[in-house]
Amino acid sequence: MSFKPLQGIRILDLTSVVVGPVCTWRLGQYGAEIIKVENPEGDLMRGLGGQSPTGQHSGAYLHLNRGKRNVCLDLKKPGARDVMDRLIESVDVIVANMRPQALQKLGIDAETIRARFPEKIYCLITGYGTDGPYAGLPTYDSVVQGVTGMAGLFLERDGAPNYVPMLICDHVAGEIAAGSILAAIVEYQSTGKGCTLEVPMFETMAAFVLQEHLAQQSFDPPVGPVGDRRLLSPHNKPVQTANGWISFTVNTDSQVRAFLQVTGRDNLLDDARFNSVSARAKYVKEWFEVRGTPLTDKSTDEWLELLQKADIAAQPCHTLETLQHDKHLKAVGLIKHEDHPTEGKTAAIRASIKVNDNFLDLRTPSQPKGWESIKILSEMGLSPSQIDELVSSGAVISSNN
Repeated sequence: MSFKPLQGIRILDLTSVVVGPVCTWRLGQYGAEIIKVENPEGDLMRGLGGQSPTGQHSGAYLHLNRGKRNVCLDLKKPGARDVMDRLIESVDVIVANMRPQALQKLGIDAETIRARFPEKIYCLITGYGTDGPYAGLPTYDSVVQGVTGMAGLFLERDGAPNYVPMLICDHVAGEIAAGSILAAIVEYQSTGKGCTLEVPMFETMAAFVLQEHLAQQSFDPPVGPVGDRRLLSPHNKPVQTANGWISFTVNTDSQVRAFLQVTGRDNLLDDARFNSVSARAKYVKEWFEVRGTPLTDKSTDEWLELLQKADIAAQPCHTLETLQHDKHLKAVGLIKHEDHPTEGKTAAIRASIKVNDNFLDLRTPSQPKGWESIKILSEMGLSPSQIDELVSSGAVISSNN
């Protein structure tokens, strides 16, 4: 489709694993040209994300690096430094998620680049920012889940801390970074001024946790304990049916009455503990015990039909195996299949954003390491002999000669 608000914007992607690639993938969906630079070892996620036919395109790497042009440089070699300088000069935005010390050592940190090119937008995604006692420490998603208290939420609910089994912090911080870059581009287009952005994962995710769970201690003096008691209830889980599990939520008074009627609990309709939002907020423990009672006298499909007919938000609780076969996702074509340059037939997850009744373009498949090295160097004005010399010296790696 034609919705490409970032068309003409060039972004240098100096990121790896998940948080940075999420950010640049999102910007690529809006039409930006993304040039991803990898070192000879390649993005760790190529192998870390699981097995693949060639061992170079895990499923996660495949999906998070669509629409990116790939250049492979060995910055330890003199010629690669000149190529990097040319790339930096040619782009509008630089995105990095390496530790600040490593960026400074390579001379590709924000201060160095923006001293030469003050009009550039530079976004650094860090674990802990560049201030405070944690600055510069290494981190990964699970560590952020722990230090932000996210894993600790399970301690109160289930009796032991636990991780959300997906890289939720990486995804959220990556999307936040993409949003900050969009705002910086708007600012640049109106003022001509670049800026340095910093998106720390710790503070970003800690703010998310506290926005919900500071709760009653948001007031001075506190009016109750910390934590949203509904979300922390041990009964706030999918409910078992005769042949599976369902997920549902009832919040309004009318939804609660409908739920009690559908599940045959008419005796609770006039219970003063449950007949209003404020009452249920006071008697959270008791209400969630009612809500979380297993519904094993009917099948999942039978309960879904009854609950949805009563206009209650309810859906099957999918497993990883069943999600991809969900009737709605199949009807709207979320997953398609395509031919990848090196991996054969692969799944492609289309954009979820629709503009003017059309989904955003799927864009090209993720590229092998160094797939467009020669093409991009040629576009930057290097002669065939210069390119050959760089490839021969190992400063530039190409997988598509």
